[in-house]
Amino acid sequence: MSFIRGEQVDDIIELENLQPQDFINADPTHTLLRPILSHIDAEADDKTMEMELRAEEEFRTEKKKIYNENCQKIDNFYDRKLKQVDIAHKVYTSNKSNESRVSLLIARDKLLQEVLAEAKNELKSVSGDKEKYPKIIKGLILQGILQLLEPEVVLRCRKQDIELVKSVLDSVAKEQKQVSGFSTKVTIDSNNFLSDEISGGVELLSRQGKITVSSTLESRMNLIAEQIVPQIRTALFGPNPNRAFFD
Repeated sequence: MSFIRGEQVDDIIELENLQPQDFINADPTHTLLRPILSHIDAEADDKTMEMELRAEEEFRTEKKKIYNENCQKIDNFYDRKLKQVDIAHKVYTSNKSNESRVSLLIARDKLLQEVLAEAKNELKSVSGDKEKYPKIIKGLILQGILQLLEPEVVLRCRKQDIELVKSVLDSVAKEQKQVSGFSTKVTIDSNNFLSDEISGGVELLSRQGKITVSSTLESRMNLIAEQIVPQIRTALFGPNPNRAFFD
């Protein structure tokens, strides 16, 4: 049994068949639905705006992140390049400095060798000094004998010095006896002479020939040169600022 009147049923059917816009344009009896529809539209607009704002914020955040990451990559790239350039510059500067230092050392050594070579050339004039050379060769023989301290030694000299050597042997023997209290028999090797290329002096050999003492002018010059090279360097180039100790 239905308690709805026929007119009411017709109204319900009519209401169900209406579209939303029909409610807005409907009869004043349906104006109650207008606020509901307005609220729905407003809420939909709010949601749409909220989604747009959220999407824009996420986009900005992601964009900033990507920007910062790429900026960092660029900074790192140029930092590496700057370090490579700095290292290359230091290596280049160091190499050039080393090249300059080596060139300077070579030039200085060349000049030093020229000075020593000139001094050695001047040795050739020593044996021509009839007053000084006999004293020099006597001293060289005595030094060699005292170095060996052998009862018998063999002496070698230049062929042109053999008579001079013979003339000083007695004097050498006397001085040796006074200095060491020891006597040595000296035999001149007349079969093997020193080269005429040397400036003078002698060589002394033990009896078995196992020990040789060079007392030539060149050997003494070399020995002295090794000892005075620092002084020669200072005289030529001035004091070395990096040298802390001096003999």
